Amino acid sequence: MTDSELRLLSQEIGQHLQRLNATVTAAESCTGGWIAKVITDVAGSSQWFERGFVTYSNEAKQTLVGVTAASLESFGAVSEQVVTEMAEGALKQARAQYAVAVSGIAGPDGGTAEKPVGTVWFGFAAEGANSLAQRKIFAGDREAVRRQATAYALLTLRDHFLKN
Repeated sequence: MTDSELRLLSQEIGQHLQRLNATVTAAESCTGGWIAKVITDVAGSSQWFERGFVTYSNEAKQTLVGVTAASLESFGAVSEQVVTEMAEGALKQARAQYAVAVSGIAGPDGGTAEKPVGTVWFGFAAEGANSLAQRKIFAGDREAVRRQATAYALLTLRDHFLKN
């Protein structure tokens, strides 16, 4: 997805959130704030995006969005359990109605047989709804994995939570 397409998608998400009188927050690891950047590229986004969390380290995941040390130790940072805790914690900390969380292995190193480079977990939380976690494996170099993760997070947010 190109920068222009990401901007249009963010604008569309903003329109849905304004219609719902709602806000969204993001807790990002491997995307390093790219989701927040794309959202805040939209003029007026302060009406529907109040804050984001770049939780690149395990310590940041714990202190900023409340991921438990036990989950990190048992499952690793790139896991269903951790992204679910990231999304739910971000939702609570930001007092938003929707949250997206991303944790993955963008490469070029850091992958294992169980979690190869390109593995990304996504967590989604919404006020009054069950959380959702999904895993994807993306191809390409570090930038390609991060761009695809950003796009997937925004598309999923729009399609599964905001389009009614």
